[in-house]
Amino acid sequence: MHFLVAARPSLPDIGRVTDSALQGAGVLLVEDEPLLRKQVAAALEQHDADVTAVGTLDEARRMIQSLPFDFALLDVNLPDGLGTDLLSEGVFSPNTAVVVCTAEGGVQGAVEAIKNGAQDYLLKPVDPAVLPLVLHRAKASRQSARLAEHERHDPNATGERLFFGDALGLFRQQLDKIIAADERLGSNLPPVLLEGETGTGKTSIARWLHHHGPRAAGPLVEVNCPALPETLAESELFGHERGAFTDAKAARMGLFEAAKGGTLFLDELASLPLGLQAKVLKAIEDKRIRRLGGNREIDVDVRIIAASNRDLGQAVADGQFRDDLHHRLSLFRLVIPPLRERGRDILKLANQLLAQLCRRHRIAAKPISAEGQARLLSHAWPGNVRELSHELERTIVFEEGDEWAFAALPAPVGTAANEGDSSGALNPGFDFPKEGFSLDATIDELIRRAIDQAGGNVSAAARLLGVPRDYIRYRQKDGRK
Repeated sequence: MHFLVAARPSLPDIGRVTDSALQGAGVLLVEDEPLLRKQVAAALEQHDADVTAVGTLDEARRMIQSLPFDFALLDVNLPDGLGTDLLSEGVFSPNTAVVVCTAEGGVQGAVEAIKNGAQDYLLKPVDPAVLPLVLHRAKASRQSARLAEHERHDPNATGERLFFGDALGLFRQQLDKIIAADERLGSNLPPVLLEGETGTGKTSIARWLHHHGPRAAGPLVEVNCPALPETLAESELFGHERGAFTDAKAARMGLFEAAKGGTLFLDELASLPLGLQAKVLKAIEDKRIRRLGGNREIDVDVRIIAASNRDLGQAVADGQFRDDLHHRLSLFRLVIPPLRERGRDILKLANQLLAQLCRRHRIAAKPISAEGQARLLSHAWPGNVRELSHELERTIVFEEGDEWAFAALPAPVGTAANEGDSSGALNPGFDFPKEGFSLDATIDELIRRAIDQAGGNVSAAARLLGVPRDYIRYRQKDGRK
């Protein structure tokens, strides 16, 4: 919470926060002194705020029922009750940032108001020049709360250390060029498009770009687009007003607004319906959105990073992605190489991940044996870095011995351990052993790899294999994986 003292901010600070916080914002002013009400309203309107000024609780309740507000400025002592009663009644939308104005002796009441949901308080007499800064801070507090709510439901929204290695040297240079361009532009940053197979680290790259760019101090909002129910995706991204649909009992800030001043990462953007893709494009181009059921446009200055495990050019040709959105995203387009193309960097990455996993599980670190290194280098890694991380974790939990051997992985072709192993048939240069091998086991291995590459999506795995979805279900039901 913020407790504002009498110090007046400098005029440059006021101007900067006014542009981002008050322009076009709806403000409810509840003040029973006519002269002060007029002065405060005029000060806010000078900054292009849309002010609704009332003098009683009853009038305030009617306005809240009929209009959406970004801010509410409440006097405590009113003719028909306490302004803080509105907080205890829960009439404000979660998107409304509330600031309480109180006389010097009413500080304890203001503290109670903050406990009931107010973001800040001011002591009377109110200096109109201070209001923009106070409201800006209150809005930032509301924005942080919306971001925290999103992160509670997204366990992947955490930072991590990123390993580049020699094989990603050119890729790292491209990232550095984007950061340099961002520093020159300062604001109005163009979108970034990340393409690569499932598990190559697109989310990690998006986090790296945010934390190394000029908006590192702003929020990073990560959205897993395939996880958004089609009926709620628009509301989740753009927010909604009260009554926009049956269950919309209160207005709600969307994730575009929650990311204001920072970065919005749209993972697997191609999974969104074409109609919603058009609205995303408009938001990117105009930097303004309109909540579902709303009639007022809201400024959303965000940096968009989009990711896809599909070739979006092909998706456009297939009619599954908008051509205009593809062009808009492709100014900064980066393709992340799969793990199987990174050579001995796989071993360096494995050692880094092993160190992290051993610390997490409180297991003593051990070296990778020569056999283990050969298995890591020869494996195709259809699930890329994600599959590698899972395999490492499984190994340190279940494998015994003085070194990590990764015995659960197929042995390289030509080794004794590979003789008679049907999974070796998936490696180049395989020769059929004289005693034969299991075709069933090979089919099951292909299915497993396809499901891993498809991120667990059976329908997508069936398309990769060119078989009906029911075929995979039948094999799994029959006790195979």
